[in-house]
Amino acid sequence: MSRNTARAEPSEEHRLNTSLVACAACRQSMPVAYTKTRKVMTCKGLVRLRLQIRRCEQVQCRLFHHPYHPEAEGQWALPGQEFGLDVVLRVGQLRYREHRSCPEIHAQLQQEGVQVALRSVQNLLLQYDTLLSLALETLPQRAAQLTAQGQVILSIDGLQPDVGHEVLWVVRDVLSGAILWSCSLLSSARAELQALLAQVVARLPVPVVAVVSDGQQAIREAVATVLPGVPHQLCQFHYLREAGRPLWEADRHAKKELKKRVRAVRALERSAECDGGPAGEVVLGYCAAVRSALTDDARPPLAFAGVRLHERLQAIHTSLQRVGKKGGRS
Repeated sequence: MSRNTARAEPSEEHRLNTSLVACAACRQSMPVAYTKTRKVMTCKGLVRLRLQIRRCEQVQCRLFHHPYHPEAEGQWALPGQEFGLDVVLRVGQLRYREHRSCPEIHAQLQQEGVQVALRSVQNLLLQYDTLLSLALETLPQRAAQLTAQGQVILSIDGLQPDVGHEVLWVVRDVLSGAILWSCSLLSSARAELQALLAQVVARLPVPVVAVVSDGQQAIREAVATVLPGVPHQLCQFHYLREAGRPLWEADRHAKKELKKRVRAVRALERSAECDGGPAGEVVLGYCAAVRSALTDDARPPLAFAGVRLHERLQAIHTSLQRVGKKGGRS
């Protein structure tokens, strides 16, 4: 059955760029071929992903025109799926930990704000079972693919729908996009992650040339122990977020100071409501604009709420100056 209602607009947007800019086969530069938009329903709402796709333009290369997606895309959702990995994990937990039926899982997800159809719950449950049972020794065709590829770049990330729940760890090959291993762990300590990585590396038919992950200390220590000397790169988004943290803190302080200067807007609204008339309506309109600017939050690492608030208050101030100069003339 086709969708009979329009899906809400995404509440977040993330731009994902590729970390690798040179072809893994011929080592030549891979230019950006096109940008792809993808919508993913997560536990926190609908997210729009803008993906930077690169392709090798060397005709003699075996990866000629093979699309290379951003490494971080696999942390959001499985290939070709519209629901995020956190939703898949939540469905699995409701089924196997709380022993709920599919209609009960559907009702719980709806209550938590995840817009999903009942039939999609069954598909998500199948994806969860597939992830848990995925292993290299049961997929010889994947081992053959990796052998032909000659090397792998591992991406490891954990998904936890809520504090205290099991963490679903997914290990993926960045070059092919293939999921190599997945399992749920009660603990994310170094020893558990080290055992997980060792298990994956032992079954790989080709060497690991690099690792991509977030900056979690346990992951860094596990990678250093299992893969000594292998380059370990921090995810670009996490790296940029951490690098911009001092700016973010300064911006947050600036927003706090700006909000102090416009606290009297509520008193102006009350006065305008009492006065009424055309002038009162104009004042109420400006007050609504100020309140809207105050409640508009931004998201790190590139969208700064304090800067945006300053720009909007400056625009309101400029508009008030123009109205004052006109003196009420049309």
